[in-house]
Amino acid sequence: MTADPSAALSALAADRGLLGRTSTAERVAAILRERIAQGSFPPGIRLSEERICTALGVSRNTLREAFRLLTHERLLVHRLNRGTFVRVLSDTDIEDIYRVRHLIECAAVRGLGAPPYDVSEVRAAVSAGERAAAEGRWQECSTANIRFHQALAGLAGSARTDEMMRGVLAELRLAFHIMGDLRRFHDPYLTRNQEIVRALEAGDAAGAEHLLDTYLADSLRQLLDAYPQEATDADT
Repeated sequence: MTADPSAALSALAADRGLLGRTSTAERVAAILRERIAQGSFPPGIRLSEERICTALGVSRNTLREAFRLLTHERLLVHRLNRGTFVRVLSDTDIEDIYRVRHLIECAAVRGLGAPPYDVSEVRAAVSAGERAAAEGRWQECSTANIRFHQALAGLAGSARTDEMMRGVLAELRLAFHIMGDLRRFHDPYLTRNQEIVRALEAGDAAGAEHLLDTYLADSLRQLLDAYPQEATDADT
């Protein structure tokens, strides 16, 4: 995999102001997490300690602690004598992510009480995705789709479930950054997102769960079919 990290490193320098005087590993991790989510540092890229420390104005110890946090979140991987890399997901990883998604999202919908349901956040994510698609902004459409599924999990009303789902979806974005054609992957699901939110707005939780169940199965199959079988590491 080839990638020019110059723009990403310049962006990190701009992020330096966000650290302020209370710079911590958690703040550094938050900045890097966001840059990874945006695809600025794609899967397989080696993260240069020296260049990132310079860009953010932090010590190596602080950066290494941030790396450890992101490694724990499965976004980075440390390879002995080689350095720290943005993680490349395997087919097994993707299957496991979808297994967890199914458990969380379907259970959240299944656990809804009597209607009406407050699905305003779900509806907002669907609308944002449709606007982005209409304007050909497929990276933003991908982000809106992530928000849609986060909002579905949010119907459970559990802070712990929300946190778990954020981690799972952050991992999933690593797979999307390797995909060559985001439009081909996300376009068919705009209509299906709309169908799910309409079922919820109509008070049909069982119908929404059925739609979501088949949706996730189809999405997993499509992603695995299109996912590259091999990925290489590249240095920043």
